[in-house]
Amino acid sequence: MNIRSLTRGDGVVIGAAVLLLIASFLDLYSIDGAPDSAEFPNSWESGPVLMGVVLAGIIGAALVVVSHGLPQVPKVAGLDLGQFGTAFTVFAAWAALGNVFDPLGGGDNGDGGSTITIDAGIGLILALIATLVMAAAAIATPLVPALKGALLPAPRPAAPQPYGGQPQGGYGYPGAQQPQPGQPYGGQPQPGQPFGGGQPQAPAPTPAPAGDFSPFWFAVPVPRPLFGEDGSPTPIAELAPGTWYLAVEQRGATLVAQTQDGRRGVLQDTSGIQRG
Repeated sequence: MNIRSLTRGDGVVIGAAVLLLIASFLDLYSIDGAPDSAEFPNSWESGPVLMGVVLAGIIGAALVVVSHGLPQVPKVAGLDLGQFGTAFTVFAAWAALGNVFDPLGGGDNGDGGSTITIDAGIGLILALIATLVMAAAAIATPLVPALKGALLPAPRPAAPQPYGGQPQGGYGYPGAQQPQPGQPYGGQPQPGQPFGGGQPQAPAPTPAPAGDFSPFWFAVPVPRPLFGEDGSPTPIAELAPGTWYLAVEQRGATLVAQTQDGRRGVLQDTSGIQRG
């Protein structure tokens, strides 16, 4: 799991899940005039609240976050884990709202001549706030640009090159020196230099100029698919924020990128990329 693939919305979901866990240890009920020594149950002592609010919310938050950290999100019944997680968070918020309105779950709450009124305690109130924030963040993250940004900034490369300059490593492998025009590969002597018995060597052909484009390092702000160079609609990889990739060719508005394991593909969405 790549934590640098997480978004700001995921950070909000994680924070809400922590608040929900804290709320689960606080009182479910509140009674006016009750002495300070009075003890009330918490969410772990109430099956409906534990299952319908606490566990549903925490499971939903975990599914949402994990789905954004995996390079390939698994699907169940045509839905990915993130969609299941969002559904869990909405259900938890709905259940928390019902428990705040009716803390006793249909029991006697001061009617029938009783003078004691039982209200929702701090635990239920905080659980409602946490699940509402969690559900809102899970739903809004794919829609709000501010929440789609990377949670952790992308690390800078050890020796960043200016845009348009040759990267030190040549095609994504630092340390390899680029051959100069007119110099054959493998350390052969320069054209015209004597070689064996004083006979001059025939000039080697000069490679054709590569145009104005030079390879450069870049990072993506959010996870983006990398498609095959053959035009296939199925992605061959997913570029994750926080990882530097090498752009080796430009084709119109798209880039041909090379991953760390040597795979090449076409990055169709180049908006907002960070150049190294």
